[in-house]
Amino acid sequence: MIGKLRQLAADPTLRRWLAARALGRVSAPPRPTPHRPPYLGDGPLPAAVPGAARVRERCFPAPAMPISLPLPGGTDVVAPGMESSLFERTYADVETLLAVHRFAWIPIMGDNADPAWAIALWNAWRRRFAIPDDSWAWHPYTAAERAVNFLGFFRRHGWPEPADETRAFLAIHAPAIAGRLEYFGEHNTGNHLANNGRGLLAIGLELGMPSYADMGTKILIEEAKRIFMRSGILREGSSHYHLLYARNYVEAWLWARRHGHGAAPELEAIAAQTLAPLPRLCLRGGWPLIGDISPDCPPDHLAAFLPGGPTGTGWGSLLDDAERAAFLSLQAGTPPAGSALLAADGWLRADFGEWNGLWHTAPGGWSAIPGHGHQDIGSFEIHWGNVPLFVDTGRGAYGETGEAALYRSARVHNGLTLDEADPYPPNKPYYDESFRRREGGAAPVSRVDANGVALVFAGYGRMGAPVVRRHWTFFQNGFEIGDSVDGQGSPVVMRRLHTPWPCEVAAEAAVIRSPAGAFRVRADGAEPQIAPATRWTAYGVGHSAHCIGFKTRAKLPWSGRLRIERA
Repeated sequence: MIGKLRQLAADPTLRRWLAARALGRVSAPPRPTPHRPPYLGDGPLPAAVPGAARVRERCFPAPAMPISLPLPGGTDVVAPGMESSLFERTYADVETLLAVHRFAWIPIMGDNADPAWAIALWNAWRRRFAIPDDSWAWHPYTAAERAVNFLGFFRRHGWPEPADETRAFLAIHAPAIAGRLEYFGEHNTGNHLANNGRGLLAIGLELGMPSYADMGTKILIEEAKRIFMRSGILREGSSHYHLLYARNYVEAWLWARRHGHGAAPELEAIAAQTLAPLPRLCLRGGWPLIGDISPDCPPDHLAAFLPGGPTGTGWGSLLDDAERAAFLSLQAGTPPAGSALLAADGWLRADFGEWNGLWHTAPGGWSAIPGHGHQDIGSFEIHWGNVPLFVDTGRGAYGETGEAALYRSARVHNGLTLDEADPYPPNKPYYDESFRRREGGAAPVSRVDANGVALVFAGYGRMGAPVVRRHWTFFQNGFEIGDSVDGQGSPVVMRRLHTPWPCEVAAEAAVIRSPAGAFRVRADGAEPQIAPATRWTAYGVGHSAHCIGFKTRAKLPWSGRLRIERA
């Protein structure tokens, strides 16, 4: 209750919505029946009884040496005979605890994962958490991930003796997931429900439980209509989460293909849809990590999905030869998403000579909810050739306070802010579009023109600045950003750029020392300020970066320029 009151005190937009709700001027969304999407109907859950099958059994020895497990934000070492201690430890971040229960380290380690350790920890986990309950250990997303990770492991390494007992235990994951599906209505259902479906499909196919396989297929197909936009990009505003769900749908297609399931062609079409945006989003210097970084796996683990990415390491190393060939064929045969369609969905790619960049502008301006986007309206990542010069910093952890909240805010993005406020208020699932338009003005517009990129947005209308314009003009050895803010008042205008390279102030300019040479950054009427920052490259893993800021007390209407050029 205290947290909700603090949130209310800090959010005038929420207070206005509540007042409008009390006066009957806006309506709350209908209350759904949780955990049961309408397309599944109301029937009872099927029995969790695996079908008869001949599988490869083997006896796994006890581990002889300690193992270092890659977990979100770090590693954890377990010694032989101390397997149960892994599940008794206290973790500062709940995502680390969830990764432990998901056995997320198994696919990440791949061929480096000692099978003896996987089975020893599996047995220790079963002794403690054998009965499904409502704890984190049996959260439906976690149960689905654990089932998928072990089903893949057993296919590669064999089933521990007795296999029938192991199969029966995995089978109970199906009703544990299906009974608590993460469906909370049209306004509150995020990507988790699709992953619930992926787990049910894998369990149903591998254990001979066709009713659960069909349920998982139905969820995957229906949720693809919800979570992906017309271009094929994930709606939630995160480039890493898009990679993650491209993997999920490719895996679902490969499971269905392997077992001859009738939905394989439809899942193949969705998988191709998720691959289509990747060539446009990948810049010459690498994959921009825009929005949240998932704790499920490091971005490098999914490098096989990038144009020309390696298929012999990371996720690609988990495929057999036939699956790898099928994936490469699908990847090669999928045409890139249209630039205009992708830009309409919030992701604008533009190339000007050696300059190549990606701009993110959430459709409507408000971050998607549920989602993993940030307050990054018009923020960009720009590379010179294959050198990332200005980067998105990502976010190293989830949370509503401290550093986690800071790295979601506009203050750690390559954008323009007024009085350090975010360009748009925090979004809520129950706001309707008419309310969002009243609060945030017209939807932002971004486009590519002959020599640059233009952006217009109205999110600061609530602060007396109804229109903000930015224009990037590129030339051979540099570019300029021209800014203008309409309205009244005298806000503090802050313009920021983030670079992963060393930089210093010299002669009223910031000088960046990059592998491609030095670049000078200056602004009219403002001195550069350089502050330390972190560029997050995986969940909990960051590297030193720098924020170059230009602060101006502006009397509106106002205009200004930033100039970046090779020194």
